[in-house]
Amino acid sequence: MRMLKKSIPHLFLMAYLLIILYPFLFVLFSSVKTDNQAIASNPFGLPSSIIFDNYVNAWVNAKISTFFFNSLYIGVLSACLSILFAAMLAFAVTRMRYNRISAILFQLILLGMLIPNNSLLLPIYGMMRNLNVLDTHMALILPYVANAIPFSVIILAAFLRSIPGEIEEAAVMDGLSSAGMFFRIMLPLTVPAIVTVFIINFLGNWNEFLLANYFLSSEELRTLPVGMVGFRDAYNTNYAQMSAGIVFSVLPVMIIYAVLQEKIIEGVTAGSVKG
Repeated sequence: MRMLKKSIPHLFLMAYLLIILYPFLFVLFSSVKTDNQAIASNPFGLPSSIIFDNYVNAWVNAKISTFFFNSLYIGVLSACLSILFAAMLAFAVTRMRYNRISAILFQLILLGMLIPNNSLLLPIYGMMRNLNVLDTHMALILPYVANAIPFSVIILAAFLRSIPGEIEEAAVMDGLSSAGMFFRIMLPLTVPAIVTVFIINFLGNWNEFLLANYFLSSEELRTLPVGMVGFRDAYNTNYAQMSAGIVFSVLPVMIIYAVLQEKIIEGVTAGSVKG
């Protein structure tokens, strides 16, 4: 009975995992089938023969490669810039001796997380139009960086608070300035939190659709989520190639989560335990 009680939660988790993974497995199996007839005749089964031409056609003919690298470039650059600005702000509010100002700034940062991003669509659109950057990648990079700063500051500030003050005092005794202390001491010590923030921000930028759909009109500038909508409209009669395009959009996210999930947990829980 004791073993049965212990196994019941695991059985529920396994069932939940199968429910979550089943749609992706269906898409994965459909992407290597020959045509729509093969999918319709055996929609939930393994393919009788594996065909990789669907991936080649989706990558080349449907411009998935262009959309893929646009998303990769925008996602990586935006995540790196948000980490740089957020790390400097987190260092200022946690390690510099301006307690009242730091507390007010941190509260304002927390307020930034309470505003839904979708409600800011029209103001952001007006700002990008005034800056004359619409239909350029900069129209996405600027909002992505700004939206990621509040969450990034909270994670990095929690990690910076857990660093012993003796390290900071030793750096001051060695003659380091605030900038030197930040780049030489604090930034290397916050690598686990930085990795976590980078992954979360990158995945958010990678999957973002609303701003990319309204701010970019040129096809060669579109990101992968927006490109997949056009791909679906153009290839809605070829479900095998459409499934291959979906795999291209999902696979990088799954790989990042599978490889770096421990870093995500380590950074999120930073500063939660003292001692």
